[in-house]
Amino acid sequence: MGATEYYKILGVDKKADAAEIKKAYRKKAMKYHPDHTKGDKAAEDKFKKISEAYAVLSDPEKRKQYDTYGSADFQQRYSEEDIFRNFDINEILREFGFGGGFGGGGRSARFNFGGSGFGRQESVKGQDLVYEVALSLVDVINGVDKSIHYTHEGRTVHLSVKIPKGFITGKKLRVKGKGGQSPYDGPAGDLLVKSKVVPHPHFTIEGHDLTTTQSIKLSEALLGTSVTIDMPDGNSRRLKVPAGTRHQTRMRIAGAGLPYMHQSRRGDIYVRILVDIPKTLSKEQQRLVAQLAQTGL
Repeated sequence: MGATEYYKILGVDKKADAAEIKKAYRKKAMKYHPDHTKGDKAAEDKFKKISEAYAVLSDPEKRKQYDTYGSADFQQRYSEEDIFRNFDINEILREFGFGGGFGGGGRSARFNFGGSGFGRQESVKGQDLVYEVALSLVDVINGVDKSIHYTHEGRTVHLSVKIPKGFITGKKLRVKGKGGQSPYDGPAGDLLVKSKVVPHPHFTIEGHDLTTTQSIKLSEALLGTSVTIDMPDGNSRRLKVPAGTRHQTRMRIAGAGLPYMHQSRRGDIYVRILVDIPKTLSKEQQRLVAQLAQTGL
């Protein structure tokens, strides 16, 4: 692709000023506008190419980049969506007198370029936005109302969103009509509220399951014991540790983990038992352990 291809498409010199470029585009748009060519696919493709050329050459910054780096490198730097960003083709066509279409009295044809390709349409939905909301384990367990504030395209939005139970990391809620505004007077996009559960000091999170650790003494591991587990919701549970429990044994508290959205079931909590082996012993402890050793323990 040569560095002057956009200029050739419009039929103008590389030194052409903005008025000359606009005049050339108007002339070719009149010729290849889809309302005029009645479904001619080749003409429609030509219309897209001349519109792409005008989108670049009518924008001072894009034109500068195009002239500096050449067509091949420019295409690597700018996607089709980048090229047509902030380029309102329908407003430009209305300026050229195409507002009612060539048929006269009909609805004006609207055009969409960029990430979704080229096409005629009556309206285009605005961009969907993603807002990541930070949640605690308590928020996920009980559900919570969250106040959300964000600014997009100079517009500040404030709203309250009801977060359901079980809204674990990665889950999304769709809030209709709270996304980006449509560039073609269509419906606004949606806001996707995405969950991000913040780390907990005592529990690791694996989906709907939680894992914590509990240290016990060597004697408790040998003889058995009961321990109190502080739960993430502020309550506590007693857990029976049987005699002979080994170091790193993983015990389960069924149904005490995070809830599933819109379901009655919950994940589990796993308690990893850590047997505390003392680094030093008192003389009395050494004597008693020696006696135990004589018994074959």
